[in-house]
Amino acid sequence: MIQSNDHARSYYRASANAMPERPALAADLSADVCVIGGGFTGVNTAIELAQRGLSVILLEARRIGWGASGRNGGQLIRGIGHDVSGFAKYVGEEGVRYLERAGIDSVTLVGERVRTQGIDCDLRWGFCELANTAAQFAAFKGEQERLLAQGYNHEVRVVGPQDMHQVVGSQVYAGGLVDMGSGHLHPLNLVLGEARVAESLGVRIFEQTPALELLHGDTVQVRCAGGTVRASNLVLACNAHLEALEPRLSGKVLPAGSYIIATEPLTEGLAEQLIPQNLALCDQKVGLDYYRLTADRRLLFGGACHYSGRDPQDIAAYMQPKMLTVFPQLANTAIEFQWGGKIGITANRFPQVGRLKQYPNVLYAQGYSGHGLNVSHWCARLLAEAIHAGHSQGLEAFSQVPHMTFPGGKLLRSPLLALGMLWYRLRETLQ
Repeated sequence: MIQSNDHARSYYRASANAMPERPALAADLSADVCVIGGGFTGVNTAIELAQRGLSVILLEARRIGWGASGRNGGQLIRGIGHDVSGFAKYVGEEGVRYLERAGIDSVTLVGERVRTQGIDCDLRWGFCELANTAAQFAAFKGEQERLLAQGYNHEVRVVGPQDMHQVVGSQVYAGGLVDMGSGHLHPLNLVLGEARVAESLGVRIFEQTPALELLHGDTVQVRCAGGTVRASNLVLACNAHLEALEPRLSGKVLPAGSYIIATEPLTEGLAEQLIPQNLALCDQKVGLDYYRLTADRRLLFGGACHYSGRDPQDIAAYMQPKMLTVFPQLANTAIEFQWGGKIGITANRFPQVGRLKQYPNVLYAQGYSGHGLNVSHWCARLLAEAIHAGHSQGLEAFSQVPHMTFPGGKLLRSPLLALGMLWYRLRETLQ
């Protein structure tokens, strides 16, 4: 996929609010903190730091929201990622309870930011987790009970196979779990709105400014083509696009391709038939499908995570058959937008958050593995707490989970993981 310095030609770009072009860095500047990366992590870290009285310079190599933050599925779903109970040996039972709570509170944080700052991003509440098998459906009752035991204060209800028409106009699912505390939104408009909030707090944002070199020390120097930023602390918020800037971190994240199509606007009747309650929906396959309606009644359908490093030549041709498997009634519906992008995948599907061991004034958050919309906002708060107060209990909890470097180096890690994921998909078809 050819990568432009402008936003992907997505539905989000076509329906975006104002996208002001910001200047590139053209002088040597100083700040308390330099943030590299203009997605959810970087922009919200800048907000949190500025709210705590610190001066911040944010550098974005392309445009605000250019990466996954501005082109993802827009699903605001509780959870850190996969089941966090498996990390008890690293964080203890109390740490597991914290991580479970963070997966819920991070969604609340996004909702509060949208509400308090008046960000226009089409936020709608309601999500349905879809079971592909009877065994998956049977597990939903336990998930519902765990949420209630945690004091989850939103409606959560199990939907049996005979009632699935209430949430989705498809015959392929064995049941569902509706969660009215999760939802969906327009991600590009969210991050664009948050950038405006950051600037209103005094954050200086520079676009089209790739960081070329990091010079470490008590004062970190970030060298760019037009100047150098000097700061007491540095935040790396580049996720799947960190690349050679910091190899100690980039080798722990696999950039995986994810793809989305959007139909022409649907009639009100057809939209009501497909998703009667305007929920976000997502299944549980290894190569999962996720979909929802947009504010102008398009079906936005995504998934098909690629680990090979090669993108489909025709995204619509690749994704439309998957959509028609779920919704054959869309056979004569035009696809008006198709796009893809890179998400950061970790080996254990848990985000990487912490400080560089060699340079404790360099902090980072990356590898959200598909849960970046909510978790990025939570990690941004933890990074700001750690920089402002010198310590963050939440940051410590996240950083206690170890992360492996993908084997094979830059050239082989994607093909090796692709082979591994092929095995999981084959096993899934045999179940």
